[in-house]
Amino acid sequence: MILNKKTLTKKDLHSIFWRAFALQGGFNYEKMQNIGYAYAMEPAIKRLYSSAKDRAAALKRHLALFNCTPAMTPTILGISCAMEEQYANNPDEINPDSINSVKASLMAPFSGIGDSILFGTFRVIAAGVGVSFSKQGNILGPILFFVLYNLPATLLRVFGLKYGYEWGVESLDKVQKNGVMDQIMQIVGIVGMMVVGGMVATMLPVTTPLKFAMSGATIKIQSILDKIIPEMLPLLATLLVFWLIRKKVSTSKLTISVLILGILLHVIGIL
Repeated sequence: MILNKKTLTKKDLHSIFWRAFALQGGFNYEKMQNIGYAYAMEPAIKRLYSSAKDRAAALKRHLALFNCTPAMTPTILGISCAMEEQYANNPDEINPDSINSVKASLMAPFSGIGDSILFGTFRVIAAGVGVSFSKQGNILGPILFFVLYNLPATLLRVFGLKYGYEWGVESLDKVQKNGVMDQIMQIVGIVGMMVVGGMVATMLPVTTPLKFAMSGATIKIQSILDKIIPEMLPLLATLLVFWLIRKKVSTSKLTISVLILGILLHVIGIL
């Protein structure tokens, strides 16, 4: 039994809920929604940690890269709150790195669910209903669009935070005792690498137009590279940037350098 157990209050959860609406307020191209996520977690961090050092470490923990459908994010926030609460009460039984690992593993599947349900379904239905009324000059058109789209999104936020927090509190003890967390961490690492690999192949279209003539035939360098390893140039570019980051090169300098280098290589016809 834990004496003086630290627990989040309803007031804390309400504050986190409202702060989650500012998720996109600090959006940046380096770590995306990380500032908004850390801002939303601040009430929980203040409640659970009394020392400035522990609070700073927790805030830094939640400044890691984060990007998810905003309406789905409260569910992840609830799980993060439950894990932070568990760590604050049992620091020897949970690895703080697992908090970010679980958070990172939920970003992609929750984004897929949120985008397909909210943007691909409810928004289309709401727009159809709203446009049909608006074409007739009825003021209900924009009102219905606003309500039909935002009502399910808001309910998703409310119950997502509530059940995300409750799920985390009830399940983490069993997960810790059964050694499932280590397995989850391993799976998360594998899935994370697969997601990154897929992003490199699909979102980084680096190709070369270089070609040369041999015995009357035109040989394209890109075709040769694709036969050796498909998407070799995006992979090499990613590994180079990763190596430079490991060498503590500033991300701002890297971003500017990549832009300049890409323009130059395109102008001279290499890429």
